[in-house]
Amino acid sequence: MSNELTKVSNELLHAIQLLKEKTWVDLTHTFGPGSPHFSAFDSAEFQTLFNHDDGFFAQSFKFAGQYGTHIDAPIHFVRNTRYLDELGLKELVLPLVVIDRSGEAALNNDFTLSVDDIYDFEEVHGKIEEESFVALRTDWSKRWSDIEAFENKDEAGQNHAPGWSVDALKFLIEERKIKAIGHETFDTDSSIDFQRNGKLLAEYYILEQDTYQVELLTNLDKVPAKGAVIFNIVPKPEKASGFPVRSFAILP
Repeated sequence: MSNELTKVSNELLHAIQLLKEKTWVDLTHTFGPGSPHFSAFDSAEFQTLFNHDDGFFAQSFKFAGQYGTHIDAPIHFVRNTRYLDELGLKELVLPLVVIDRSGEAALNNDFTLSVDDIYDFEEVHGKIEEESFVALRTDWSKRWSDIEAFENKDEAGQNHAPGWSVDALKFLIEERKIKAIGHETFDTDSSIDFQRNGKLLAEYYILEQDTYQVELLTNLDKVPAKGAVIFNIVPKPEKASGFPVRSFAILP
């Protein structure tokens, strides 16, 4: 038994060493009171409770669960579904596929990913594998330091930001059997679709599939279309609909 345990231990140590030899990419924004956030939420509040003159440094933090780069559990939109603490550990580590439509989003801020866009991606990179985490790269994250640019409102106060179509998500879930999605914007839906429908239909659809999504990702331009793995490391608050997450990718 001792030899078997040693072998398993050596395999795990070898795996860790192998992973550490790879390139790791942080997909998470640093956030604070001055960061972009969903308009319905108050700005974050960070308060110092004790400083080093008191013997130790401690702070309190107040912010909505959906703040900064964050993970949404199914319960965020859909009644009687799973809370954040009910997501399994192995669900949070997945093969990562990045669909790059940053050029299209730069030309058309209302860009909405279609099924044809997915077919175009697959013509170049091959079929999207089952159980993947699919991220939509639009380079919207590069606007993070400028709240006005990130919100991108017109003269009437309407936002303009890219997103997923319901049809594209249905195709990925039903035909490609993917596991979860992520994007660089506040919402799953493009702003134009939200204004047209009056609801976040794409966000409801993906969470209705008993899975999760990660919003406000960054650095997707540093990750290949295929071959990387995403880790979504998150605290475990009780009965939470979502929480800031530390997402990162390990490159092949």
